Order: sequence, then structure tokens, then C-alpha cells
Amino acid sequence: MDFKLSEEQQMLQETAARLVRDTYTFDKREHASKSEAGFSVDFWKQMGELGLTAIPFPEELGGFGGSGVENMLIMQELGRGICLEPYMESVIFAGGLITQLGSDAQKEELLAGIASGELQATVALEELNSHYELNNVTTTASQQGDAWVLNGRKGVVIGGHTAGKIIVSARTAGEARDKDGISLFIIDPSSEGVRRRDYATVDGRKGCELYLDGAKGELLGTAGQAYNAIRYQSGRAIAALCAEAVGAMRELCDITLDYLKTRKQFGVVIGKFQVLQHRMVDMVSELERATSMATLAASLANDEDSDLRSAKLSAAKYMVNRAARYVAEQSIQLHGGIAMTWEYAGAHYAKRLVMISHQLGDEDHHLAAYADQLSA
Repeated sequence: MDFKLSEEQQMLQETAARLVRDTYTFDKREHASKSEAGFSVDFWKQMGELGLTAIPFPEELGGFGGSGVENMLIMQELGRGICLEPYMESVIFAGGLITQLGSDAQKEELLAGIASGELQATVALEELNSHYELNNVTTTASQQGDAWVLNGRKGVVIGGHTAGKIIVSARTAGEARDKDGISLFIIDPSSEGVRRRDYATVDGRKGCELYLDGAKGELLGTAGQAYNAIRYQSGRAIAALCAEAVGAMRELCDITLDYLKTRKQFGVVIGKFQVLQHRMVDMVSELERATSMATLAASLANDEDSDLRSAKLSAAKYMVNRAARYVAEQSIQLHGGIAMTWEYAGAHYAKRLVMISHQLGDEDHHLAAYADQLSA
């Protein structure tokens, strides 16, 4: 297969790479992480001005009609900078759900803001005991007159502390773990009945727990029939995470190689020790395998929903998760004590890779999902 990028794709990649390289230094990232927003508001605006937040959306909705490959190119560069901005959550996941399920009025109202970067959205799909199973929903929604009222709790809502709109999954029929009966609702987090408990995550980002007590929500799509859309859009999000992990791994490998070339022990550059050379080669080998799987995931992310697509995406996430953990652990070993300090960039890459390996399914989850598809 021909994996060469088109001229437009190369320009997109160069634009994203230049933006991250020129404006997103490690010191600026640390400053943004400690801010109230938890990310750089100026950088988010720049992404909107350059059209990067509009890439995945259809042209008729104000976007550029980008595919999974274009998403991959942007996410890889964001991964290289371990950028804090909730691009995947807002643009790819929330924006994808609105594009797939939203009415014309909802698309007109919300997608223009998401595409321009003026509106930040996110998704709240996981619960305390769901363990990556997006059909395990106990949050409930009931219709009272013309309004839908939600009650329940959602966990680890990345970007939810600053989001203007949150897409929440809730059960309108059936029992917990039933795929039928799940609906999606758009809520305003500042409205009555919504409470957020904000906190920092291990990788320097911020998220929240979402408490819904009689909160009003706007139905997205058809009541009780949202699971297939959730599965499909989570697949696009998984492909994006794989690409981000590859970008972070590539940068971490470069950082580690530079360290081996400069750090001396007993008067000798440690990169000359053969055992360390072998470890470095193993890291790069894992990176290349992960790159291949991330490319596969990107190439089929926008394909029609099917069990085969889901199986391949699970395979990609499993391989990338495994590689991410290996690269992070080996980098820490090769650096020694400095790799555990908060002031060193390598530690933040390692933490982000560990976080990615848990987001939307860890190794065990996706290995089991892939095995189930093979059995079926």
C-alpha cells in the first residue's frame, strides 16, 4: 500500500509541527498546567485560527473534510509536545458525536463553535464501575414534560472542568450493561443540578467528576439508540490516542538518545555501553511497531462501523499501549534518577504515555475485545 502523504497532508503536518515547536516549550507547558484552565488558552486559540480544530468536520459544516489520517498527523504533533489541550475530547470525540447524531439545529449551533475553537466540548461516558465498558451505564434520564432530567455520576471527564458543553450518556431504558436503551444528552455544566469536582490527573492535565442531580439535558439523536454511535466515535478517538502516543514515544526516544550521547560515567559516554545500545534499539523497534498500528488505525478510523473495524482498532490500541509502557519504562531506566523528577521533561512524557495506555481501554481490555471478535 502507498502510505505517502499528499501535498495537502504534508502542509497540515508541517503547520501543526511548527506551531508546537515554536510556541509550546516545556516551561510554557508547565505554566499552563498550573493555570486555572489547565492548558494554554492562547495555544487553543491559535489552533482555531489556523483551522486545526476544523479539520475533521465536513465542509458543509464549516470544516475541511479531514479523515483519520489528518487527525493522526495533528495528534502526533500534539503528542510530541505533550500538549495539554483537550483536542481529542472536544474536536474528535464530542464533535464526532454531534456530527453523527445531531439535528441540523444542533450542528449549526455547536459545530461552528467547536470548529473555530471558540467552544470547548467533551464527553462523559465512563462511570466509577464501568471499567471501559461504554454500555455499562447506570446514570438515568427520564422525560418530564418536554424536558429530559438526568441523575447519576460520571468519572474522569477530561476537560470537563472548562467545557462549555458536555455530552453525557444515560440510560432511558433497559438494565445496566444493555446496549439498547442508552441515550446521549448535551448538558450545560453551569446549569442547575450539575456539580463538578475538579482535579489534576497524573500526566498534568485536568478533569472532573460530574454529579447530576435533576440536571436538564438536550437529547442528542434518538432516545435509547446511541450505543452504536458511541462505539463508532470511540473508535475514532482510539485511533487519535494511538497517534498521540506515537508522537510522544518518538520524542521520548529522541530525548533518551540525546541523554545517552552526553551523559558520562567513569569518563565514558554511556551510549558506548553495548547493553544500553541494545535497550535503545528495543525502544525504537517498539516505536516502529506502534507507528505501523497507529497508521492502520488512522486509515480505517472513518470506515463504516463493523465488527472487523472494532477488532482492528482494539489490536492497534493493544499494541500501542504495550509499546507506550515499554518505551516509558526503558526511558526511565536509561536515564536513572533524573527521569523521576518533575523538572525533567522525560518524566512528563512517561506519565502521559501511561495515561494514554489507560484511556479508552488498557491492554487487558483490548486484548479481550480482540479475542472475542476472533471467536465470533
